[in-house]
Amino acid sequence: MTAAVHGNEASGVEALKRVFTALQNTKPKINVCVVGVIGNKSALEKDVRYIDEDLNRTWTEDNISNEKKETSEKTEMHEIIEVLEQFPEAKYSKRYFMDCHKTSSDSLPYVSVQLVNDNNKWAQNFPTYIVQGFSDIVYGAIDHYLSRSGLTGFTFEAGQHTNKNSTENHEGMMWLALKEACDLDLTQIPQYPLCVEKFSVKNAPDQKTFRIIYRHGLEENNSFEMKSGFKNFQKIYKGDLIALQNGKEIKSEWDARIFIPLYQSQGNDGFFVIEEVK
Repeated sequence: MTAAVHGNEASGVEALKRVFTALQNTKPKINVCVVGVIGNKSALEKDVRYIDEDLNRTWTEDNISNEKKETSEKTEMHEIIEVLEQFPEAKYSKRYFMDCHKTSSDSLPYVSVQLVNDNNKWAQNFPTYIVQGFSDIVYGAIDHYLSRSGLTGFTFEAGQHTNKNSTENHEGMMWLALKEACDLDLTQIPQYPLCVEKFSVKNAPDQKTFRIIYRHGLEENNSFEMKSGFKNFQKIYKGDLIALQNGKEIKSEWDARIFIPLYQSQGNDGFFVIEEVK
């Protein structure tokens, strides 16, 4: 499980601490190796998304194979790889991952899954929205690297940065993932059922699956401002004003839903458009 790949998303780190503390204290019967990795440590210390570049865009084959380390994030990436390489595929019958994130806009929790390996089938085990194909469009995300390394898993977005429920959502999803991956009896965990119920019963939406149909990318010098008030998964219609870019209006060309509207200063994805998979 990875957390704080974006340094201003600390709830996953707190959730990892809670889970590992509970596992150490209760010592439940599981024949599995559980690994927790903190991503962008330098950015986490400063509570910023990144130092030099987005760590969730650096995981390209070129950056990895050529051992590029000219930025803080590329250095962090190689440090994470050194940790992950201690747990090679040959030593385990199955390996899973969950990458913990939050959103800048108001959002229900959701799973972002790349359509490779058995990722999508695995994601169907969890009680939340599922968005397919993010890493198929945006190359260089850590889940893209983990998937091509043979692991099964997804990114879990626990809610908005300021949402006090995000840590509970991350923790609840971690316990559910351990239950599914290694048949963990959650009744052995003192926090059960509260830690899971807060997520799966109170905060998670009914499972629906969406796919991305459009990405509005930004160049380095673009001026970009989302229209205020958009929530993740909110319905949009043709002609709706979505944003201003370099002083020009960006209007919807779809009757669909908006996804990850950008409401922070850092980032090169203005917004995405998604539609439900029936």
